[in-house]
Amino acid sequence: MSTSTIDFGEYKYGFSDVVKPVVQEEKGLSEEVVKRISYYKEEPDWMREFRLRAYRIFKSKPMPTWGVDLSALNFDDIYYYVRPTDRAGRSWDEVPETIKRTFDRLGIPEAERKYLAGVGAQYDSEMVYHSIKEELASKGVIFCDPETAVREYPDLMRKYFGTVVPPGDNTFAALNSAVWSGGSFVYVPKGVHVDIPLQAYFRINTQNMGQFERTLIIADEGSFVHYIEGCTAPVYTTASLHAAVVEIIALPGARVRYSTIQNWSGDVYNLVTKRAVAYEHATVEWVDGNIGSRKTMKYPSVYLMGPYAHGEVLSIAFAGKGQEQDTGAKMIHAASHTSSVITSKSISKDGGIATYRGLVRVEEGVRGARSHVVCDALIMDPQSVSRTFPYMEIKSPHVHMEHEAKVSRVSEQQLFYLMSRGFSEDEAAAMIVNGFIDPLVKQLPMEYAVELNRLIELEMEGSVG
Repeated sequence: MSTSTIDFGEYKYGFSDVVKPVVQEEKGLSEEVVKRISYYKEEPDWMREFRLRAYRIFKSKPMPTWGVDLSALNFDDIYYYVRPTDRAGRSWDEVPETIKRTFDRLGIPEAERKYLAGVGAQYDSEMVYHSIKEELASKGVIFCDPETAVREYPDLMRKYFGTVVPPGDNTFAALNSAVWSGGSFVYVPKGVHVDIPLQAYFRINTQNMGQFERTLIIADEGSFVHYIEGCTAPVYTTASLHAAVVEIIALPGARVRYSTIQNWSGDVYNLVTKRAVAYEHATVEWVDGNIGSRKTMKYPSVYLMGPYAHGEVLSIAFAGKGQEQDTGAKMIHAASHTSSVITSKSISKDGGIATYRGLVRVEEGVRGARSHVVCDALIMDPQSVSRTFPYMEIKSPHVHMEHEAKVSRVSEQQLFYLMSRGFSEDEAAAMIVNGFIDPLVKQLPMEYAVELNRLIELEMEGSVG
């Protein structure tokens, strides 16, 4: 039975379900918990050892002292593994009715029927549904959860897993590597184009939940894939943690587009590591929307490893009351004639804090690299904050670098102009914001663009300060 636990106001997805998990670990993290997670998944020795090594790294690493304030995050008050059902379905009829009803409310099965090539749906710690169109499977495209990949495609997993984001990269990458569960594994063979998107959807249901999905996308030479990710969580009064890791490998001539609209509830700490490597003539594009969560730290990055590789990050962050969005991008030019574009837009209102933190690095000996960075911030009221920390590390004289930054407030003149033409104050403010984010919205599939616009409109209600 589905129930609402508290009044969640404007956050449409704040409902929770009464689901009795098949397995629920005790709160807190220990080496024994890590071993049991590996046991539940019947993993081979190499993966169990990988987890244990990562756990020891996590225990040895201090918490970040930069970015958002994480002092209230209590690692002992989190469930690190909750299995809602004993197996994943390949049709929605195989998914337990209560969980299926949740995804119906989120519109996932309908979206799958209309415009997706495959869907993965995760509920707490496990994928409960995974499916790909037969036409793509017959071409050799693999879309499954990482647990299945460990069993059925061990050579690919051992070759690429943990190579783009190793456990020692940062505290939360180490944590994810120790307790990862669920996520997506995508492999696109040479020359194959997946013309309609694959999607994964992540739903937290349990209070004080930690969700640690792991995504690995490998686009072989000359291939193309568009992967879309969405996420929501119930509203509770205590904190949840989302610490995902995403690794993308774009082999020579491949193109990968990764779009995400993150819409967590206001209880969630969203601390993720997302990184791609692009080889010769390969392209990686991130389209990154951050609407919810209590505190976010997320900086999608592309390592341009081969000549003529190209990377793009187009991001938007919306920081409302009680929210802090610390987002940005990294571009590492490690080969000649590589190019990158970073476009970051942020909106802060009702005291929200939006921070852009970016890095462009050009390695020594690289020639003909080009980078263009644009940071635009829109502040809706005097209580809100916008910060920008661009960082450039240029070790070669043969570089073309551009950087633009602009911070603006919604002015009374703008509002008056629109209100004199019959719009209410809220409608006028929403129009200004919609125009501000329009370049990002145009990059999304139509259904996601509509959803993003609707989310922004909800956030903007009663927003004029």
